[in-house]
Amino acid sequence: MKAIKEGYDFKGESIKIGRAELDGKIVEGADIFLPLKTFNRHGLIAGATGTGKTKTLQMLSEGLSDASVPVLLLDIKGDLSGIAAAATANDKITERAKMLGIDYKPQAYPVELLTLTKDKPGARLRATVSEFGPVLLSKILELNDTQGGVVALIFKYCDDNKLPLLDLKDFIKVLQYISAEGKADIEKSYGKISTTTTGTILRKVIELQQQGADDFFGEKSFEVDDLMRIAGDGRGIISILRVTELQDRPKMFSTFMLQMLAELYATAPEEGDLDKPKLVIFIDEAHLIFNEASKVLLDQIETIIKLIRSKGIGVFFSTQNPMDVPQSVLGQLGMKIQHALRAFTAVDRKAIKQASENYPETEFYKTEDLITQLGIGEALVTALNEKGIPTPLVHVMMTPPRSRMDILTDAEISNLTKASKLSSKYNQDVDNESAYELLNKKLEVAQQRSTEIDQMQQQAKTTNKTSEKSWIDNPIVRQAGRTAASILTRSLLGVLGVGGSSRKRKGSLF
Repeated sequence: MKAIKEGYDFKGESIKIGRAELDGKIVEGADIFLPLKTFNRHGLIAGATGTGKTKTLQMLSEGLSDASVPVLLLDIKGDLSGIAAAATANDKITERAKMLGIDYKPQAYPVELLTLTKDKPGARLRATVSEFGPVLLSKILELNDTQGGVVALIFKYCDDNKLPLLDLKDFIKVLQYISAEGKADIEKSYGKISTTTTGTILRKVIELQQQGADDFFGEKSFEVDDLMRIAGDGRGIISILRVTELQDRPKMFSTFMLQMLAELYATAPEEGDLDKPKLVIFIDEAHLIFNEASKVLLDQIETIIKLIRSKGIGVFFSTQNPMDVPQSVLGQLGMKIQHALRAFTAVDRKAIKQASENYPETEFYKTEDLITQLGIGEALVTALNEKGIPTPLVHVMMTPPRSRMDILTDAEISNLTKASKLSSKYNQDVDNESAYELLNKKLEVAQQRSTEIDQMQQQAKTTNKTSEKSWIDNPIVRQAGRTAASILTRSLLGVLGVGGSSRKRKGSLF
C-alpha cells in the first residue's frame, strides 16, 4: 500500500480511475489516480473482447471532460454514443461504487456527433486535396519517389495556374489533362512525364475512391479548433466520430487518421508540458489503422505521435492485444491499461508473454499469469508520473462510467444532431469552381476554336472553288482562252513542220 500511495500521489490535477487490488482483495484507501499533466504522453488500452476496454475508455473521457479537457473518440463499433445520456444505476454498479469508496451519480456529458460520410447523422468531417499536400497524398497512395515527384509537379502546376484542388475529381482531371491535351504544355514548362507513371497514380487514386474517399475529400473543410471546444458549464466537449462503416475500409480510416493528426500538428502552437492537455484522442479498434498500413504510412504515424505531444495533444490506442500496435509506436505510449487476455492456444500464450514484458517489473504481481486472471472491469495499470517516470504496476478495479453504457436511440441521435451548431456549419454541400470545372472550360474553348478554324478552312475552300468556276464561265475569258489555245496550237505545229500556209512549198515532193 505504501508503494502504491507514493507512486500515485500527484501534486497536480488528476483523475481517479479505481482502487488497487492485491491477492484478489481491494486494498482499502489505495486509490489510483492518473495525472492530467502526462496525458499528452499518449497511452494504450488493451484487452480481449468483453473485458471492459470500452467502459474504461468511456470513464477516462468523462474524467477528462470534468477537468475541462476536450476529447475526440473514434467510435468504430458504434457503442460510445451513450456518453450523451445519463446511466441507470443498478445493484452491480452500486456495489462496485461502495467497494471503491465513490459517490456514484449518473450523469450525461456534452457530446458532438461527427461523421465521415454524408448518409450518417452528425457534422461532416472533410478536407481538400490541397490541404493534404503532395507529400502526404503520395504517402497515402503509397507512391515511389518518381510517382511522388509527378504528384508534386501537379500541385505546382495547379498553384501556378490557379487551379484549386478541392476533391479527387479535380486531381483526376488534372492527371488526365497532363497525360493528353496538356502534355506538350506541361513538358515545355516542367519537363517530360511518363504516361506509365500517370497511369499508376490514377489507379492508386481509384483504389482510394473505392474505399469511400470521395465522401472525405472536398469542402467545407473541418477546422480542428472545433475539436477543442468547452461547453457552457465548463466541461470539455466529447466529440464522437462514429465510423462503423470503415471497419472494412482500413485505407480510408488510415487516410483520415493521418490527415487529422497532421492537421492538428500543423495548426496547434507549441505548448510544451502543460498542466493538462488541450485535447485527448481515443482511437478504438486501433488495429484497423495498422493492419493495412504501409511502412511509409507507419513511419509517418510514428513521427507525428512523437512530435504532437509538444502541442499538448494526447493520443490513446484501444485494441485487443498490445502486439497489434507496432513496437515503434508502442514505445511512445507512456500510459498503459491492460485488461484481461485469454490464452486458448500456444500463439495466445506467446502473445501474453510478450505483452507482459511491456510492463514494469513488480514484486507484488506475476504479470504473465495475472493478465489471464483479470475479471471484467479490472486492469493492470502503469502511467508516467509528473517527472516522466513510470509508476508502479498495479492491479486496479476500475470505476464504472456515469453515462449510459449503451448506445443512443435513433430519435436521441436525431435530436442531438438537430441541436448541433457544427452540423449546420459543415453539412451544407459546397461545390466551388475548381480544377475540374476550369480545365473543362479550357478544353471547351479549345474545342470551339478548333471547330471555328475547321469551318473557316472549309468556307475558304468552297469560296476558292466558286471563284474558279465563275472565272471559267465568263464569255470574255472563255473567248480569250480559245484564242490563246489556237495561237499556241499553231505555234506548236509550226515548230514541228506540219503547220502554216495551204500552198505547197517549192521543192516539195507533192
